[in-house]
Amino acid sequence: MAAYDKADLERRMAGSVEALKHDLQGLRTGRASTSLLDPVTVEVYGAHMPLNQIATVSAPEPRMLSVQVWDKSNVGPADKAIRSAGLGLNPIVDGTTLRLPIPDLTEERRKELAKLAGKYAEDARIAARNVRRDGMDSLKADEKKGLFGEDDRKRHETEVQKLTDKTIGEIDATASAKEKEILGK
Repeated sequence: MAAYDKADLERRMAGSVEALKHDLQGLRTGRASTSLLDPVTVEVYGAHMPLNQIATVSAPEPRMLSVQVWDKSNVGPADKAIRSAGLGLNPIVDGTTLRLPIPDLTEERRKELAKLAGKYAEDARIAARNVRRDGMDSLKADEKKGLFGEDDRKRHETEVQKLTDKTIGEIDATASAKEKEILGK
């Protein structure tokens, strides 16, 4: 086990918040967002590629996404990939451009998305707690090795706990804001 490293713990906890923000970006709130298509992969040239590597994705209107496919032979696979991605989007093919009208969210779909946001937040909380546990374990190991005494260990444990509380507070605030946005409140 490595020696106690506060900067490393801070970086890893910040990483759990960033991962949550990235996951939440992909949730649809009724407004067009290019990040909505980030998880879509297209089978082209015998490989699976992210959509943004074969096309330009833009949001020309608040409720419309536009996907400008660079190679005409990839229009069909891109259309198929978007339809089968489970996003509830039905592309309209117009030459090499796919237009994606963003449908209104039903109340049921809003609740599902809010529940999913809650699950992402719980995953982020678990990640933060795992970082906390690693920090506490390394503090105990360092004390056993004689790198510092019990008083220093307790002071560092308090720092780790404060960092954990702050991180979980950020996670809760981020998730709560996204749930309000999804539910339209």
